[in-house]
Amino acid sequence: MPADPAFFDSNIICYLFGADPAKADRAELLLAGGGWISVQVLGEVTHVARRKAGLDWAQVTAITETMSQLCDVASVTLPIHREARRLAEDYGFAFYDAQIVATALAQNCAVLWSEDMQDGRSVSSQDGRTVTIRNPFSQTAPLPPKAK
Repeated sequence: MPADPAFFDSNIICYLFGADPAKADRAELLLAGGGWISVQVLGEVTHVARRKAGLDWAQVTAITETMSQLCDVASVTLPIHREARRLAEDYGFAFYDAQIVATALAQNCAVLWSEDMQDGRSVSSQDGRTVTIRNPFSQTAPLPPKAK
């Protein structure tokens, strides 16, 4: 696990089976470094893979099991739910986005990779932990170097 772990929103993982090879490559590069996802992320990936991408259950299982091996998986707990409500109110996030942010904060992640939230925005927990949201497809995103 990296010293400053990352958290991955479901949209980053969904690019692995999407139609954009450049975004799939970036997502794969980020995920290769490990980090955190949540049970919520696995659920969202399952929903998109089945409903939007039309993958069969064997394909969905392969994706979610691989993600569960590459990343640590956090449960969404009652304290995370409470923090998500506060973040939604204080920062104006949609609730399920706030729950992703709250889970990243609970895991002490330094960065939350998401295409759907404001790139560069820092968010703080009530106890002073901070996570920075980064869009890996932004020109300013600090990506790890490609392996040779």
